[in-house]
Amino acid sequence: MSDIRLLFAARIVRLFAYGFLSVVLVLYLSAAGLDKEHIGLLLSLTLVGDVLMSLYLTTRADVFGRRRTLVAGAALMFLAAVAFAVTRDFTLMLLAATIGVISPSGNEVGPFLAVEQVALAQLAGARDRTSLFAWYNLSGSFATACGALAAGAFTTRLMRGGFTAVASYRVVIAGYALLGIVMALLFLRVSRAVENPNDAASGAPPAAKSLFRISASRDVVTRLSILFAVDSFAGGLVVQSIVAYWFFHHFRASPALIGSIFFGANILAGISALAAARIARRIGLLKTMVFTHLPSNVLLLLVPFMPTLPLAIAVLLLRFSISQMDVPTRQSYVIAVVDPSERTAAAGITGVARTTGAALAPVIAMPLIAGMRSWIPFVAAGVLKIGYDLVLLHGARRHTMPDD
Repeated sequence: MSDIRLLFAARIVRLFAYGFLSVVLVLYLSAAGLDKEHIGLLLSLTLVGDVLMSLYLTTRADVFGRRRTLVAGAALMFLAAVAFAVTRDFTLMLLAATIGVISPSGNEVGPFLAVEQVALAQLAGARDRTSLFAWYNLSGSFATACGALAAGAFTTRLMRGGFTAVASYRVVIAGYALLGIVMALLFLRVSRAVENPNDAASGAPPAAKSLFRISASRDVVTRLSILFAVDSFAGGLVVQSIVAYWFFHHFRASPALIGSIFFGANILAGISALAAARIARRIGLLKTMVFTHLPSNVLLLLVPFMPTLPLAIAVLLLRFSISQMDVPTRQSYVIAVVDPSERTAAAGITGVARTTGAALAPVIAMPLIAGMRSWIPFVAAGVLKIGYDLVLLHGARRHTMPDD
């Protein structure tokens, strides 16, 4: 199996696991006896831990070895899930969440995305980069969708068979741990072709001597990191686990229905990402990011004001049908604008900035989602994301954007 296929396979397994977990994570914590404030704190600190671990691993991946970094991430994913499955103690869960790799959003966390992106760009070359990233995101979206659908159907079947809610959700978390082992086995089969070509006998690149392994691209990485953190903070207010809880709390939707909702949402998101490469060839990377992201954020604002469950589902699905077109173009843009020797660190730092932004949001969003003002996280997320888009658009007028 080629390295590209192995990396795609690992992405599919991982995003299936993330989707599998995200539908039931908040439901599991609630059924285990945690109140909404502790759940919000746990989700936030889960992402904080992912930030710290990802920053350390991705900025050193070209020194440690990209394959070793990916295997280490898979091991942390396994260990965190085991801890969540075997204890209800908040302190132990907090420790596992901080050190391990848990995805409350259904989206990428950990060191995987940054390392895989750079490896794929190295294997494919610049001409096919955006298209490859589009397929990469499509495969992940389909996997997340299938994971969400499977979790909803599986836990519903277990509860109908006599399992308690806590036991049913715990089986899903155990499955997440097993998928971490599968990922590690896939990464062990990847060849040395994915490693940094500068880390061989000639030694590490000069940028490796700086704190975050970034030097020539420091200014652009700093600007992008700030913008991405704002966008991700907004997204963190409405992560998949929180929106799943909103449907459960606001409309009394069943886990099976919630799983079906996010199955459809992630399928649509994947298809929209695939369309992004073709649009980017016509209007450029950054304009594709902005002009597809703006209307999706308007739709996000409307979700909590829908009077019925079918209308809320319809608006959410419509939003997802265009919301992910900015993802492969953003990934391709970051790879294009930084020094080639600093791509892994740059992808890692901007990815960590996104996770940092997202980490701060759940502790704010959870008490609001569970209360009388459940519309506030949706509106705040939409407004902040629209502001992010407008700043990016303003930047496009002053800078020449790289394009494939």
